[in-house]
Amino acid sequence: MTKQLPNLKLTSDILPERVLVCGDPGRAKIISELLDNPVLLAQNREYHTYSGSWKGRQVAVVSHGVGAPGAAVCFEELIMGGVQSIIRVGTAGSYQKEVTPGSLVVSTAAVSCDGLTKQIVPPGFPAVADRKIIEALVEASGTAGSDIPLTEGITLTLDAFYSGVLEFPHQLYKKAGVVAVDMENSALFVIAALKGVKAGAIMAIDGYADAELRDEYNPHNDLVSSAVEAEMKIALDAIVSL
Repeated sequence: MTKQLPNLKLTSDILPERVLVCGDPGRAKIISELLDNPVLLAQNREYHTYSGSWKGRQVAVVSHGVGAPGAAVCFEELIMGGVQSIIRVGTAGSYQKEVTPGSLVVSTAAVSCDGLTKQIVPPGFPAVADRKIIEALVEASGTAGSDIPLTEGITLTLDAFYSGVLEFPHQLYKKAGVVAVDMENSALFVIAALKGVKAGAIMAIDGYADAELRDEYNPHNDLVSSAVEAEMKIALDAIVSL
């Protein structure tokens, strides 16, 4: 049955089963331009939806904005629309010296330090990426011919981008081996688990989130741009392989 998706402003019958999501509407447009026969399906608020084909498979690209609550609306409505596989193409800040700006991270799971997931699942519910998507992303990165370093590991999802008067325990998570921090992964992984669909995430490292490692935060440089460009194609190759 066709469903109207109220915030994405489209109907479920035009969505393919495979979707890439990203925060920035501008990045969604750039990804869509890599596709064959790209079409803009809908635009509403931060949610811009495109479709096209990649290597003969239909794919959609949807932007979800910044932060877990708004992104969760996007994820929920995509799943309502029949989507079965979602890969997030994003950016993240590194917690580890060896995970350098301009490299890539495939998130295997997320520490849920966001507010959204605390309102939809009980404490301790794991936010875990789908293993098949993790493997597909790693395999696609190996066949893409890119020399950009890639790390698999646990990431952390946090609501705050800038710090306030309270100190977040970044050093504890760094010591625990968390590789990077973002703002949406845990919401995606938890919602996907609840709804029985596959989800994963690949992220370009755009700087150090750890204050001891960071000289300055400047994500607008050639290293980060190259990583973002690479992850788009890796994610497309991965999503059509499922």
